[in-house]
Parts: sequence; structure tokens; C-alpha cells
Amino acid sequence: MTRIAFIPIDNRPVCYTLAQQIADIDRDLELYLPPREMLGDLTKTADVNGILDWLKELSGIDKIVVALDTIAYGGLIPSRRSNDTFEQIKERMEKFKSVLCQKSVPAFAFSSIMRISNNNVNEEEKEYWSLYGKKIFQYSYETHKNAPDSVVQTDIPQEILQDYLKTRKRNFDINLMYLDWVKEGIFDTLVYSKDDCAQFGLNVAEAQALEHNIKQDNLNALVKTGADEIPLSLLSRAVTCNRKIKIAPVFIHPDYTDRISKYEDVSVRDSVKGQIELAGCTLSVEKDADIILLVNNFKDEQGELVMGVDVPLFNGDLKLPDKPFLIADILNANGADNNFVSKLLEKNINTDLFLGYAGWNTTGNTLGSAICCAIVKYLAKHPDINAFKKLQTVRFLDDWAYQANVRQELKKTLKTPDIAALKQAMIPFEKKLKTIFDTDCTDIVYSYPWNRFFEIEVKIC
Repeated sequence: MTRIAFIPIDNRPVCYTLAQQIADIDRDLELYLPPREMLGDLTKTADVNGILDWLKELSGIDKIVVALDTIAYGGLIPSRRSNDTFEQIKERMEKFKSVLCQKSVPAFAFSSIMRISNNNVNEEEKEYWSLYGKKIFQYSYETHKNAPDSVVQTDIPQEILQDYLKTRKRNFDINLMYLDWVKEGIFDTLVYSKDDCAQFGLNVAEAQALEHNIKQDNLNALVKTGADEIPLSLLSRAVTCNRKIKIAPVFIHPDYTDRISKYEDVSVRDSVKGQIELAGCTLSVEKDADIILLVNNFKDEQGELVMGVDVPLFNGDLKLPDKPFLIADILNANGADNNFVSKLLEKNINTDLFLGYAGWNTTGNTLGSAICCAIVKYLAKHPDINAFKKLQTVRFLDDWAYQANVRQELKKTLKTPDIAALKQAMIPFEKKLKTIFDTDCTDIVYSYPWNRFFEIEVKIC
């Protein structure tokens, strides 16, 4: 039995319940999460002291996977909004460091490099983002692009720009502090995540600085594109435990792997390679692989259904691998390829070989979560097949039914989320998936955990 303490970035289903659903596939894997009400959300910061007390009281754990932003700031979104000083945050982190030292087990940690979204939406940012978000993005972009030779002119009010830059510097200084912890041997693995990246930006400059320090001191730390999926990637790394599983990517469009996905700054090929290696696995060729990663990639531009960016759907003959395989559906950013899923569900899916599907949000989100599920199922000596089928039902209901179909239809007639309308629209998809995966569920319940259309939670009872 392997016992892992898992501290998510916040309470969203893809951060909290997905980890538990994946762990349930292996009867020999125990995942311990803090009570969900302790974690942060869109408007609430996490109960950091409560989480620290919870971790202190845990006994018999073998490893720890932790989103450091939860402890430092109270969550990913609070990391952009919090007005706490560097000294206040450092004091909290020193308490956490003391707990890690007491536990004396391998710790797999991740910290975000503060993102810069190119919009005027302040749902996840400070209030002034609604007026100056795009201008701050442009200032950031030009400052990095022209550095160190020019001063960028902007009409952003000085007090707002200074507040933003002060917040960035505080977060970057905290990230630099973690490198000292790596030198002390506090972390088994430390990952810095780049979220919503462009070619240039203050966040990109910070990533480059961190990479320079890591390389210069030969530290066991990495900088990776992505965010929400990284705790799952670290869970994969903790589970593999130095067993080098060989994964071979097979692309639907092999001539287009140099394309760059939305919200990322590396090619699809490099994103796949990075996610495989972050999970503690080895990139392989198909004939030598333990697992095949089937990637439904795009040709020229990645689609984005919710933004009205439609791209050509899958129109070929889908041949499934004859060895263990998983599927990453990245034709669109957030939402399945309807043609691909239709072809897939027409197949007689061998659940002995099938290791999971995902088509969730960014390319990195999809890859990291799908690989984690695949590794847990592949390594499980006593797998719970019904738990796996339930998880796949959830993924198809979320990534395919809702994100690729129902979400857009509901938004045409509704201004705010409505559970009854959601349930009614999902019933046809439920019926199809219940037949395919033959689960023992009696009911499927939906919710909007953050009261917005962006994500739903699917509970199979």
C-alpha cells in the first residue's frame, strides 16, 4: 500500500476530485486530501493553518504532493490578488517547511509563475484588470521584448502599474526562495509552472531567470508550461517511483506536431515530450513502448469552441493500438472533437488495454491528467475496473458532452448557470455512455462549483 498526501491548488473538480477518482483505480493506492472546505475557490482563500494542522496529524504517509501556492497565498487565484508581504508569506512557508522536515518523506512540489492574461476580465485577477488587463499584458510583452534597451511608454496609472509590479516581484522572490529549499534537499522534485504564456512577457523573463539558476546550480527543479494538471503530473511521478515506463506518442496528424497550442509557448511535440518526462516516464518509439499515447492533434490552428474558433474535425479511420493506450484529444482548447469521439465510441473499447481519455482545457491540462490516469491503471496490481469506468464516464460527460456541446447550447438561452437545464441537456449523452462503460451508477448529479459556465462537476452515484 502506498499512502500519499495530496494538497491541491484549489477546490475545483479537476484539481480536487479528479485526483481522488484517479487514485481509486488502484486499490493499493491511498490518497489523502485535506477537507475540501479548507481549500480556496474563486473568491475564498484556503484555510492555510487548517491545512497545516491536517498535514501534521497525518501519520504513515509515504510521499507528499503539494501545490505550494495553496500554502503561500491560499490558492492559485489568491496568489494574484493577495496583498500579503513577502515576510508574511515567508513566515507561513517556514512553518510548512518545518512540517515537511518532520514528515521526512519525499515531497513533490509545484509553484506557479504568475500569469499575465491578455484580456480585461478580472474574474481571477485584481479589480483593476477589468480596465487595464490588456494594457498590462502589452506593457509586459514590450518590456521583455525590448529589454534592456528601451523604456516602454504606457498610460496605465502609475499606482496601478506599481502595485502590479510589486505583486510580481513578491511572487518571484518567493519562487527564488524555493530554490534554496531544493539545495537543502526539502523537495524530491520542484516544478515551476508557466500558465497562459506568450512569446514575450515578464512571466517569460522570470521563467528564464529560474531556468538559468536551476541550470547554474544543477538543481532538481524544472520549469514547465501548464498549471492545473501539474499536481497530477507529480502524482504520476510519485507513483512511478523510478520505474521508467516507456510511452510512445502517436499523432493523428504527425506532420503538424510543430504547431503551438493556445495558451502555451512550446510546440505540441515538445509539450507531449515534457509531460511524459514530468510524469517520470521515458519517451519511446511505438514498437518499444509500454504505453501508446494517441494524440488527436490539430493541423494549423487549435480550435476553441467557446470562442467560436472552429477547425476541421477528425475525418479518418480510427485505428486503436493493440497494446495499452491512452487518448489525448487536443484538437480544441477545452472541448472534445465530436467526430473523433463518435468514431471512438463506435469501437468495442477493450478496457484492459484502454487507459483513459481526456480533452480538458489546454494541451498541458489534457496530457497531464490523461497520463496520470494511464500510469495509475497500468501499474495497479489490484485495479478497480468499475472506478476506472466511472472516471471515464465523468471525463466524457465533462470534456465531450458538456464542453464540446452542451455548454455552447446553454449559453445561447441562459445568462446564468441552471442545474435543471444542464441535467436535461446531458441525459442523451448519459444514456450512450452508460451503455458503453456499463457502470453500476444509479444517478448522475451535476453542479457548477464556481457558479460559472466554465466548469461543471459530475458526480456518479
